[in-house]
Amino acid sequence: MRLIESRIDTGSASYAENQAAYEAMVATLRERQQIAIDGGHGRERSIERHLSRGKVLVRDRIDMVTDHESAFLEFSTLSGFGQYDDEVPGGGIVTGIGIVHGVPWVFIANDATVKGGSLVPVAIKKHVRAQEIAEENGLGVIYLVDSGGAFLPLQDEIFPDKDHFGGSFYRQARLSAKGLPQLSVVLGGCTAGGAYVPALSDEVIMVEGIGRIFLGGPPIVKAALGEIIEPDDLGGAELHTRLSGVSDYMAATEVEAYGKLREICATTNQRRVDAPRDWMDITETEPPAYAADELYGIVSADDRIPFDATEIIARIVDGSKFSPFKPEWGESIVTGFARIHGHMLGIIANNGIIFSESALKATHFIELCEQRRIPLLFLQNTSGYMVGRDSEVGGIAKNGAKMVAAVANATVPKYTVLIGGSYGAGNYGMCGRGFNPRMLFAWPNSRIATMAADTAETVLVDIRLAGMKGAETTDEEIAALRAEVRGQYETQSDPYYATSRLWDDGLIDPVDTRDALGLCLAVAARQPEPEAGPGLVYRM
Repeated sequence: MRLIESRIDTGSASYAENQAAYEAMVATLRERQQIAIDGGHGRERSIERHLSRGKVLVRDRIDMVTDHESAFLEFSTLSGFGQYDDEVPGGGIVTGIGIVHGVPWVFIANDATVKGGSLVPVAIKKHVRAQEIAEENGLGVIYLVDSGGAFLPLQDEIFPDKDHFGGSFYRQARLSAKGLPQLSVVLGGCTAGGAYVPALSDEVIMVEGIGRIFLGGPPIVKAALGEIIEPDDLGGAELHTRLSGVSDYMAATEVEAYGKLREICATTNQRRVDAPRDWMDITETEPPAYAADELYGIVSADDRIPFDATEIIARIVDGSKFSPFKPEWGESIVTGFARIHGHMLGIIANNGIIFSESALKATHFIELCEQRRIPLLFLQNTSGYMVGRDSEVGGIAKNGAKMVAAVANATVPKYTVLIGGSYGAGNYGMCGRGFNPRMLFAWPNSRIATMAADTAETVLVDIRLAGMKGAETTDEEIAALRAEVRGQYETQSDPYYATSRLWDDGLIDPVDTRDALGLCLAVAARQPEPEAGPGLVYRM
C-alpha cells in the first residue's frame, strides 16, 4: 500500500466555503442530537418526575453498566425526528453497542421520560434492528426495561405484523437459542407484551420499589376480576424473585442492580472485543496522515459539484495508505485495499455516475474480496447507473445486475457510509439498506431517493402534463406543480427524514467515521469466519 498524495488546497476559497457550510451542518446535527439526548423540548416535568422516583436517566444507566471510558456506539439517535409531533425523541428507546468487561454487547434501553416508555412504531423498528445487529455480529443483548408497553392509540402499527412487537420476542428467543446471552434489568413497568422481554431473558434482575412485571396491570385486573390490588403485590420484585421465579435476582437500588449485571456479564463466556479470530487480517493501527476535520472542506457545499472519493479515503484509513485496484479502468468507481484500525478491508467508493465499466470493475473487486475473505466498505455518492441509448446498447442493465448480484451474495461483513447522494439503483449496487450491510451510517450532507429533486421535477412534471392532454395549463399551474414535486423530493431525500425512519443506523459527524467503523470491524473479528457464498462469476 502507498500513501495517498492529497491534492486538496486547504488554503483555497472553495475549501473555506465548503468547510463553513459543513461546519454549519455538523452544528445542526449536534444540536438536534443533543435535543434528543436531553429528552426533547418541554420534557422537563417528565424528567423531574422520573428522577424524583429515585430513577436514573436512560443514558446514565448505560454508562453505569459499561466499562469506564469505553466507547458506546449509539444507533439512530434521531429516530422519530419530525414524527409524532416531535414528542418521541429518539423513538423513546436507546440502542447501541457498549463494552462490559472488554466484551461488546448490544443495549436496548427504554426511556421512561418519553410517553412513560411506551412503544410507538419507530421504537419497535429500532428494537428489532438492534436485535438484527446482535444476531449478525454474534453479540449478547442487555435489556434495560422501563416501559408501559405498546402505545395503544397506534396498536395497528405495532401489534400484528411480522416486524412488529411479536417479531421482537421471536428474535429474542432465537438469539438465546443461538447461545447469545439475553439479560434483563427491570427498572419500571413491564406490562402485557412487555412482560415477555424479561420472561424470555436468560437472567433477570428486578429493582425493589420500581421494577414490576405483569401480563395484566392493576387496571386490567380490576376490570376483569373486580379485584383491587397494589402494583407491587401484583408484580413487584419480591413477588417475582421469591414466589414466581420470573426474576432471578432482586436489587435494592439501581446501582446495586448494575453491579450484579456486570457480575453476570463476567460469567457468560463471551469473546472480548480485543480477541479477534485468525481469519481476518489485522495489524497494528496507524493514524491517517491527514486531519479528519479536513473532510469538511472536501465535501462540496453545492451537492451538484463532485468531490474526489480518494480524498475521503485518505482521511479515514490507516496511514492514509491505499492499494488501488484497476485504477485506470472504470474510473467513476474507486476500488482498492486499505486498513482501518489495523483491519484489512476492501473499499468501493463512487466518483460519480456508475457506467458499465465501473459496474464490472466493482463486481470483480467484490468477488475478489469475497474469495479472500476481506470485509467490504461502500462509500456512496452517486446519482445511479448511466442511462441513454449508448449505455443500453453497452448492456448497463446486465452489467449493473452483475454488481447487484455480487453485493447480494457476498458473505463477508459489509459496511456502508452515505457520504453524498444515494440515488436510484446506485443505492442497491452500493449496498444500501435493502442489501443488509452490517451497519449503515450517513453523513449530514447525504441524500437518498429514487432520483435527485431537479431530475424528479422534470420527469414527474412532464408525465403529469402528458396525462392532461387537451387541458389548458397555465404557466402558474406548471410552476406550482414543479414546486410541489421539488418540495416533496427535497423533503423526502433529506438525511433527517431518512434517519428518523431508520433507513440508516445513525447520522454521524464525518470525523467520527473512522472510529465507528473500527469498532464495527473489531466486533466482526470476534466471530468465526462466515460461510463462503455461491462462488465467483466475475470472469464471465
